[in-house]
This record gives sequence, structure tokens and C-alpha cells, in this order.
Amino acid sequence: MSLPARRIPVDLDLRVWGMAADGRMFSQHARARNVSSGGALLSDIERDLKIGDTIGVQRGDKKARCKVIWALNTRSDQKIHVGIQLLNRQECPWTALLPQEGPVLSSPQTRRFDRHKISFVIALSDDHFPIPVRVTATDISASGCYVETLSPFPVGTSLTVALCFSSDTIKTRTIVRSCYPGVGMGIEFMGLKPEEQERFQSFLQAMNPWACSIKRHDAAAKD
Repeated sequence: MSLPARRIPVDLDLRVWGMAADGRMFSQHARARNVSSGGALLSDIERDLKIGDTIGVQRGDKKARCKVIWALNTRSDQKIHVGIQLLNRQECPWTALLPQEGPVLSSPQTRRFDRHKISFVIALSDDHFPIPVRVTATDISASGCYVETLSPFPVGTSLTVALCFSSDTIKTRTIVRSCYPGVGMGIEFMGLKPEEQERFQSFLQAMNPWACSIKRHDAAAKD
């Protein structure tokens, strides 16, 4: 049995957003009172949240998606306390504050293409809205990406995506694989030809070469 993650007392300012229990979107500043590699205790939450729902948290330029584990109205200046747990494959936003005891990713990633944590604008459309909607994708590769949006599409929705890079434009069908209301969605690129995948992945690696160098360094260290 694995040991529970060690919690560190802190007083951090965070941005928190998502969908409240009343079905309305919210975005606010809150405080983290203790943190670990797998979650945190938040205070000063102003809206009731449903246990099991997904919310977004941000510290500086680091963002993550989390599940609400419990919530308690303290009826004090600290308002509502909320316990959150990082979702799988989410990088911990407060890594620098934790003891260096091992990996801080909530679970290992096994993918054919390396994911790049960069912002990349894509255009989505379907039969119901033929005029493309431009959104910002993050955590992107030639096999898919994550899109931050307050109004994600349901799991299983099929869309068309246009990937514009350099002097090239590739269009392909996608399918929504994960949906977090008020936070975002994960989509998979479907139907890209192998040469298109390699071309797009090479472009991403050129935009974010540091990620590749880190991976090579980690592999060399294991050898």
C-alpha cells in the first residue's frame, strides 16, 4: 500500500474557476492552506461546490484540473473550505514548495507522441456551426490536445479541427474524449495521415525544444 502524500502548510493565493453547485460559472481568488503532490485544502471559496465535480486552479502560470473531494462551510472569514485532488496526468502547480521526494505528476503518461505544454490556437467547427470557432489548445501533440473553455462539448461529440502552422493547414475530424464543465475538454485528432502527424509533431518540437531536451536528459539519467 502506498503512503499518503505529505501535506505542507502554506498560505498561497490561487485562482479557482469552474461550475458551482447552482450550475453557474464562477472564477475567483482563493487561498491554499496546505498542499501535497496530489491535492490541496482551499479556503475563502465563495460558492457552493458539488463533491465529485471538476474545477480549475492556477498558481502563477501553472494550471491544473482537480476533483472536489469534500466541501465545508465554516461560517467564518475563511468562508467555504474545499478539499481537492489533482486529476490524472495533471502537473502539480505548487511543485516548488514540496520536498523533492520523487515525481510530482499524478500518474505516468504513455503516448505515441510527446505532449507539449504550450498555447496553440486551433479552429473548431461542425454541421451546427459551420463558421469556425477559434479556441486555445494546451498540452498538445499530433494525437490530440486539451482545450480550455467554459462551455466544453459533451464526450463523444465529433468536430472538425483546422491546425494552421508555418505555411501549412491541416483539417481533420476530432472526437471529445473528456469533458469538464466550466473548465475544458480533451479532444483526439482522428484521421490524420502519418506524414501529417509527423509534420505537425516536428513543428511542435521546434516550438518547444526544451521539453524534448528534458526527456532526453531524463532517459540518459535512467541509463
